[in-house]
Amino acid sequence: MNIGDSVSVIDDQLKGKVISIKGKKVTIEDEHGFPYEYEAKELVLQQAEIYDQVQTILKEETSRPISKKHHKKPFILDLHFEHLVKNPSDYDSFERLFRQKEKLITTIEYCRKNNLKKLEIIHGIGDGVLQQMVHDVLESQTNLEFQNKEILHHQSGTVLVYFR
Repeated sequence: MNIGDSVSVIDDQLKGKVISIKGKKVTIEDEHGFPYEYEAKELVLQQAEIYDQVQTILKEETSRPISKKHHKKPFILDLHFEHLVKNPSDYDSFERLFRQKEKLITTIEYCRKNNLKKLEIIHGIGDGVLQQMVHDVLESQTNLEFQNKEILHHQSGTVLVYFR
């Protein structure tokens, strides 16, 4: 190591030029002109020319695989009664709501069994009875998240459910 050599400090983020050597003590000056004193064993020479003989190989970066299960479209459940049965006029309002609740619960179980991450429930706007039933069922379930009913109450005909 000689005066004027570029050096780096081994255990620090500091580089500089050697300005004086006194025995085992070496004083370096950083790029801002501040002097630092280290022992010679704490410094290493910066010699860019040692890398001139080394061939480098540029490898093409491989793209990371993206999980397809998290970017899938949500499973859709339409709770409009005419989509659930053939003759909707054969059922009274209590039976309709009971069938819709039954379909909702079985669909949630299906999503959990098949490790689906998203479920979109279409309940329509209407007078809010079906919407209230959907929110009551979702609130009684564990390990799922859905949009807060106070935010979009009577404004949206759908609820998006995320399974954890």
